Amino acid sequence: MIGTSSGVFAASDKGRSVNALRGPAAGDDFDQLIDLGAQIERVIREVPGAADVAAEQATGLPVLTVSPKRNVLGRYGVSIEHVQDLVSTALGGAVAGQVYEGDRRWDVVVRLPESLRSDPDRLAILPVHLDGPDYVPLGEVATLNVATGYNQVYRENGKRRVVVGANVRGRDLGSFVRDVKRTIEQRVEVPPGYWVEYGGTYEQLESAATRLGIVVPLTLGLIVALLLLALGSFRDAAVIFTGVPLAITGGVLALMVRGIPFSISAAVGFIALSGIAMLNGLVMVSFIRDLRKQGSSLDDAIVEGAVTRVRPVLITALVAALGFVPMAFNTGIGSEVQRPLATTVVGGIASSTLLTLFVLPALYRVVHGARGRDVT
Repeated sequence: MIGTSSGVFAASDKGRSVNALRGPAAGDDFDQLIDLGAQIERVIREVPGAADVAAEQATGLPVLTVSPKRNVLGRYGVSIEHVQDLVSTALGGAVAGQVYEGDRRWDVVVRLPESLRSDPDRLAILPVHLDGPDYVPLGEVATLNVATGYNQVYRENGKRRVVVGANVRGRDLGSFVRDVKRTIEQRVEVPPGYWVEYGGTYEQLESAATRLGIVVPLTLGLIVALLLLALGSFRDAAVIFTGVPLAITGGVLALMVRGIPFSISAAVGFIALSGIAMLNGLVMVSFIRDLRKQGSSLDDAIVEGAVTRVRPVLITALVAALGFVPMAFNTGIGSEVQRPLATTVVGGIASSTLLTLFVLPALYRVVHGARGRDVT
């Protein structure tokens, strides 16, 4: 959107409606604002993934203007107020009296019929009363002209704005808006006093990404702290925590295979996935530690623990994964949120389960060394 104050570019990811760009705002020339919106509309059409691009319809309303001829009015001795009152009565109407019917009443309004009010040529012969019995046509003392005016001047925060709308198809919203920003910076000269803003769903995306940048590290840090409290060993906690990157790798590969772009819902899926991966790792490592406390050697404890914990780990993984399978293939309302989240979880659980059963015991063996040191 662009305007003397602000603009909005609406976009959607695969049909989802999104307000993505807020356009030039500030400035007092609404015509320049409209022109700036048209320029942005043209360049957005060329960005890959853009569909249904359209600028907000700000003009196109026919407007009749009556401009008094001051020098002619002076010669005839007619005031501008007299002409204004005449035009106001002829076009807008004036109350001439009231009609009573019992206890009800209606105003009697005098004005020209629609056929005359909509015809500038016929309005031009509307008689203007002079001092005395004389009259002159309205076209003699004023210029009548029909021009294209503004449909409506939209404002936001007290500033004018024009909206440019579009849908995004075949790509994610974030990369699309980045391309739009770069294209506008390179090809559109935004005058001083005007600016382009990106808001709506894209604005929500940025806000959510910022919050996730705080929540995710805190969540992972809390999980590590809980592992340390549960195990009392930094090495064992580190072994379990290795399940997180490998689980995330599986989730990313699942998104790539299905052609689903990364989104906030996918990021939420990674958080849930991290918890499931570390839960399975904790089940495995805790059992191995118990076997070592009972006197088993390091190698025997690892082998027996890996074999014995296969069933609990698989059950935990299957319960979590199967619950998300219907969401992963959903195509109805809300599927744009459910599919990325479920795909991330299902793909990540598959990779993290393989890690827990095969890679995690090997890492435990490497971390604790060939001498089979005691559990710390």
